[in-house]
Amino acid sequence: MKTTVATIDFGTSKIVTLVAENSGSQRCDIVAAGIAKYDGYLDEGWNNPQDLDTAIRQSLADAEEQSGVKIREINVGVPGAFTRVYATKVTVPLKGTDPRVSSQDVKTAFNKAAESLEEIPGVVIHSSPAWFMVDSSKKTLEPVGMKGREMTAYISFVVGNRYFIDDVNTRMAELGVQVAGFFSTTAGEGMLYLDEQARDHTSVLIDMGYLNTEIIGMEGDAVVYHKIINAGGGDIAVALADGLDISLTAAEDIKRKFVYGIESGDEKFEVPGTEGEKAAAFTREQVRPIITKAVDDIAAEIKDAIFNDFGGLGNWSSIYMTGGGLSFNRGGKEYLSGKLGFAVQETPRRTTKLNSHCFSSALGLMDLIIDTIEQQRAPASGGKLLGFFRSLLGG
Repeated sequence: MKTTVATIDFGTSKIVTLVAENSGSQRCDIVAAGIAKYDGYLDEGWNNPQDLDTAIRQSLADAEEQSGVKIREINVGVPGAFTRVYATKVTVPLKGTDPRVSSQDVKTAFNKAAESLEEIPGVVIHSSPAWFMVDSSKKTLEPVGMKGREMTAYISFVVGNRYFIDDVNTRMAELGVQVAGFFSTTAGEGMLYLDEQARDHTSVLIDMGYLNTEIIGMEGDAVVYHKIINAGGGDIAVALADGLDISLTAAEDIKRKFVYGIESGDEKFEVPGTEGEKAAAFTREQVRPIITKAVDDIAAEIKDAIFNDFGGLGNWSSIYMTGGGLSFNRGGKEYLSGKLGFAVQETPRRTTKLNSHCFSSALGLMDLIIDTIEQQRAPASGGKLLGFFRSLLGG
């Protein structure tokens, strides 16, 4: 049976509506991508709320035109800036003459962990386990059937901001579109781009967008650390515009062309003349200190977050980078590696369509929703509980 799935992802500079088809023969075939630029958001909310409906409408209309499908129901991704992550450890005693972990014990652990959220405002949009441990055995994601006296679980919850959820619900209703559910783009992106082995060793995904940089720490199937830094690729462009006294558009062009890791060079960065702006040319030596200072400032915040605030990386951990803020520049990840003192890798290509770094959050969201749909169709049984985890509480 073929199912058509629509998702909408709110990035910091664009809204992306994806339409995909899910069937027995093909897990996820993206048939449309409606993209609309807008002014994004910061911690306090939308930067330009009065124009948001227009951008949403354009993104939906473009996706409908490409797919030939009228979107009446949509799955909404809640951006990291509108979420908080809470990870907690709980212990459940195992009962009986031959005590073994049951699926009910796992549910009890989730319920017990959820009690810690009772006073926290917001809506739980995702929950998942980092690991389970029976007595002093090794960590596992499949504890059912294991024998012991008690089970310890490390469980993560992603809580969505009530303002975002209510606001988007209202806007979609006014456009005649029903919201099927709210999902964590953070969890989806982390699960898609950090493979099972990387997550087993606790790893980090850095998504540097236009207005912010998201740091996602993953262990097992869970987001165990999350931080938003309010700086991204746009800050690099603004620094160039101010430092060179040029327009933001011209600064964006220079930022995209800049190659990191070259100490000297004779290349010129041309700024064509336009109405209100004279033509100009800048040397690498004029551009380099401005760009590297802006990147160094962001890198210092990233380093502090990963190694001081989180501090959860081990000898086998990995750091990956995506997003349009730095990933498109030659030498960008190598430059960041040097600043962090830790190798930064490029995220793997997970699809032949929209495989650009700037679509990572949208693709992660779609993957999470398709995964949830598949798990709901074929619920896990026996010791395989991942389906239960991923569909729990809408995540």
